[in-house]
Amino acid sequence: MMDMPLEKTPHSTPSGRIADLADQCVQCGLCLPVCPTYALDRNEAESPRGRIAIASALARGLADPAAGLREHLDHCLGCLNCEKVCPAHVQYGELLIATRASLGPSPQRPKHLLGLIKRPAWMRLLRWFGRWLALPRWKDLLIRRLPTASPWRAALRTMPVAAPAMRVRTDETHAEGPCVALFPGCVASVDDAEAQQAAVALLQAAGFQVSVLPAFCCGAMDLHGGATKGAERAARKVQKAWLASGATRLLSVTPGCLGTLRRALPDVSVMDPLELLAPHAEAMRFRPLARRVALHLPCTQLNVAGSAGALLQLLHRVPQLDVVPLPPPASCCGAAGSHLLEYPERAAQLRDRMLRQLGALEPHLLLSSNIGCRLHLGAGIRDQGLQWRHLHPLTLLAQQLEHA
Repeated sequence: MMDMPLEKTPHSTPSGRIADLADQCVQCGLCLPVCPTYALDRNEAESPRGRIAIASALARGLADPAAGLREHLDHCLGCLNCEKVCPAHVQYGELLIATRASLGPSPQRPKHLLGLIKRPAWMRLLRWFGRWLALPRWKDLLIRRLPTASPWRAALRTMPVAAPAMRVRTDETHAEGPCVALFPGCVASVDDAEAQQAAVALLQAAGFQVSVLPAFCCGAMDLHGGATKGAERAARKVQKAWLASGATRLLSVTPGCLGTLRRALPDVSVMDPLELLAPHAEAMRFRPLARRVALHLPCTQLNVAGSAGALLQLLHRVPQLDVVPLPPPASCCGAAGSHLLEYPERAAQLRDRMLRQLGALEPHLLLSSNIGCRLHLGAGIRDQGLQWRHLHPLTLLAQQLEHA
């Protein structure tokens, strides 16, 4: 007699956990209109509903993880727009993480490049070395010589040509209020150090003491890429650094890190600095700035950090600043952690679609809180010859702070 798969795999196994999560889906299809990859391909397998069906079939042994099948899972951006509209409250993010963990890292994953990106000290050294070799002069030539789908080509395209900012510093004597810790991360500690310094200035102006943790990767790229052991090592490193900080809250200016940090520290208040600053908005005075700014709200800021309201509250405190958020429905720029490296052509399609929407706003400046999104959008801005500066919102707020 042929063995038949169980209708529901026991919850005690990883496959059982995936099957249980998949069973929550009622197949209503409300997730399809908000899914950026479904909008790109109009393919059911590129939708949350389709991916849930694939994950369920893999967990129950009804399908083999062939390259063509798992690619649909790997294409997912993890934006979590689907969770926001799901009437059955499917934990799609958990389902995706568990399924990718069961499959292991994708063959498409550029592990050597990611290994470099996750080491801030190496990235700083490489950036300084690149400037010594006059990289800005010949970067475009090198990019043209690399294949279109090369992750190294995508990395070069997003690499800023300016020298990295200095490491974040705090004024230990500035405030006597509650102590909070700032998590610098990996890419953000190099390419968003200016925003992190801005966060320190704003927090100290609001009366907080700020300590800065060592710079390292939180494990987000490993966690979402199915590299379970790397993610676990990073989580232990986060826990150790947090315990040594003596702070009451952990902050990150990069919304893309927040979900992973909360996973590593489930009993700790991990938040966007904007949420701490917003209650002090009335007491803060900003210089006028007569500019129209297009506001890009990253998926993780909307769906994980939940700090979009706090950000708008603070920006509206800047006199004469015309803040124009990207019109709904919310989409994804395509950066999505390491997705822009693994699938650069798909990421570029999503980015260029967003830039067309942003262009209709005719901004002087683009604001975005997530460093991966901003580097990705910045590459598109340069390619299209647009004259937009792009900043982290905290950088703009700190620049306009009256007593800064």
